[in-house]
Amino acid sequence: MEPVPFVDLAAQYRSIGNEVDAAIKRVLSRCNFILGAELEEFENEFAGFVGAMHGVGVSNGLEALRLSLQALGIREGDEIVIPANTFIATALAVSAVGATPVLVDCDPGTYNIDPERIEAALTRRTRAIIPVHLTGQAADMDPILDIGKRKQLHIIEDAAQAHGTLYKGRPCGSLGITACFSFYPGKNLGAYGDGGLIATNDSELATKLRRIRNYGQDTKYHHHERGVNSRLDTLQAAVLSVKLKYLKTWNEARAKHAQQYHQMLEGVGDLTFQQRPNFSTHVYHLFIIETERRDQLQKYLMAAGIQTIIHYPITIHLQKAYADLGHKEGDFPESERAAKRMLSLPMYAELSEAQIEAVSGSIRAFFASE
Repeated sequence: MEPVPFVDLAAQYRSIGNEVDAAIKRVLSRCNFILGAELEEFENEFAGFVGAMHGVGVSNGLEALRLSLQALGIREGDEIVIPANTFIATALAVSAVGATPVLVDCDPGTYNIDPERIEAALTRRTRAIIPVHLTGQAADMDPILDIGKRKQLHIIEDAAQAHGTLYKGRPCGSLGITACFSFYPGKNLGAYGDGGLIATNDSELATKLRRIRNYGQDTKYHHHERGVNSRLDTLQAAVLSVKLKYLKTWNEARAKHAQQYHQMLEGVGDLTFQQRPNFSTHVYHLFIIETERRDQLQKYLMAAGIQTIIHYPITIHLQKAYADLGHKEGDFPESERAAKRMLSLPMYAELSEAQIEAVSGSIRAFFASE
């Protein structure tokens, strides 16, 4: 059997290579590599795609979160509520502005933050909540937005895995005060390097974010505040503009692949799937299965040439980097359970039916050999 990679970026490039090459050549011919015209074009295009008034391109997804917090005045002594079940970048952004991440357990079916657990985590120091739209489907935003309104808290969407996801018909990216996207190469919309964007409907905040990302200046050498260098490169923006035209089609292909996985793996062994609530679409940045024999299954698939990934094997509260939060094993049981059982299968738009059949067949063979 031919190997099946977890993601195949070369296959994507082969399908759009001529357009990508032409876009890069245009930037090279103009030699406007920083804050060039292509960046503004992409910012406007992507903001429109996610239903926001403004897009502010930044250097990566973590920076999108950090700059959002900085622009909103979050500082040392503040607390920010985040999910326990997320990539560590969500917590690192909070720490980077001197605030403290306060963890909340996930819903066991969707893996997203459980809104019913949020209020118990709030204190007089809480300034914001960062729900993460994990794996490509939305967190349940209405209850979270309601908490934010009642408690006067900022709601910042971590939409790094949700390019094109809809919550009750509304795009992820238009729901919070800001929404933070990553364009890491393996994302549904990925650059050829690092990249990120902040979407917002707040014009004043967008102006401030553009200033902060560019040394705190409106015009060259006139610095209104202490900013940073965190700009999305013009070359990356040009590539992303090409890819954005195909994103809806790619997301539809991922959904079709997910349906095929479901059909082929339903009822196999002790496998369970991520629940799909009716309030959210799913763009399947990840396709996840759960099993008690996760580690053995992963080794079996690896031997068969099938690449899988575990997202995320160690929850934030058990990471050495956050030992100072004082948590212990058992504090967030649903997140810990997911970390021991979740396995992400190959998922990308160019995946073929034959590849999905090969992956599914190997999984069925593993459980049949028990």
